[in-house]
Amino acid sequence: MNQEEKSTNRTLLITISVVILVTIAIAIVGFLFLNKPPRLVEGQVEGTTIRISGKLSGRIVKFYVQEGDTVAPGDTLVQIHSSITEAQLIQAKAMEDVAKAGDEKVDAGTRKQIIQTAYDLLQQAKAATTITKKTYDRMENLFNEGVVSEQKRDEAKAAYDAAVAAEGAAKSQYDLALAGAQREDKQAAAALVEAAAGSVDQVNALLEDTYLVAPTAGVIDQVYPEESELVALGSPIMSLLKLDDRWVTFNVREELLENLTMGKTIQVMVPALGKKDIDVQIYYIRDLGSYATWESTKATGDWDSRTFQIKARPTQPVPNLRPGMTIVYKK
Repeated sequence: MNQEEKSTNRTLLITISVVILVTIAIAIVGFLFLNKPPRLVEGQVEGTTIRISGKLSGRIVKFYVQEGDTVAPGDTLVQIHSSITEAQLIQAKAMEDVAKAGDEKVDAGTRKQIIQTAYDLLQQAKAATTITKKTYDRMENLFNEGVVSEQKRDEAKAAYDAAVAAEGAAKSQYDLALAGAQREDKQAAAALVEAAAGSVDQVNALLEDTYLVAPTAGVIDQVYPEESELVALGSPIMSLLKLDDRWVTFNVREELLENLTMGKTIQVMVPALGKKDIDVQIYYIRDLGSYATWESTKATGDWDSRTFQIKARPTQPVPNLRPGMTIVYKK
């Protein structure tokens, strides 16, 4: 190899070395000064859901709304029919009439007609007790055989208990008629009138839930039973999603809390609304606990990092923002 070839090879090696060094230098500079991509934290939209239930057990007669309907406060949602409660109302009113009649008898003095009336009412009450007892015994046997439901057995038991109570009250009125009116008798008669009126009010309070209405504006989110199904006392019938209560929630590690303070307004993106950015104000920050939310980093010379839950409400109404939608917070 002559001197000219050696010189050419040396120049080529130097050029390649320079190119490599320049490339490495550019890579180092780019690594040091290139902006890191934003950290994305995903969360979701939440909303307040109200469970609609009543204090009347019975059968669903009719739904006036269906899932997805928008309702206003006071709109009728569902009708419930309870034959046992209506029977209790009839009995309660009858007992009120008996109590009032007894009270009038005390004030007017005992007459043969009053005694006879009290006696007739007692016989009617005894007959009702006998009939309801037989019905309850049949329902108990059928329930033990698995023929009828527990609800039917309980309705028969309630009717029997009410008949026994009515018989007791009628017996008291009859005894009072026989004994004549004393001061204590007058007090007892007045107390019976008040008790009977209270029973009527109690049953009427139950029957107020024959028609359930919307407590607030919202959207019917879910309906649980079907028409003609039986519902128990207090069991949820449907859920109502409030229209005016929306918030977003997401979880972050504690090293991100520096820029997430109480009352601060931040911006989140909603992919379902065409990647729309909305402003939300933080109103809730809470540690999620000591276990399962720690991120152990001590092996790298750092510290353990807890997870915190963040909740924030939109500062302005956002059309079509619905619970369950994903939101993205960019750090």
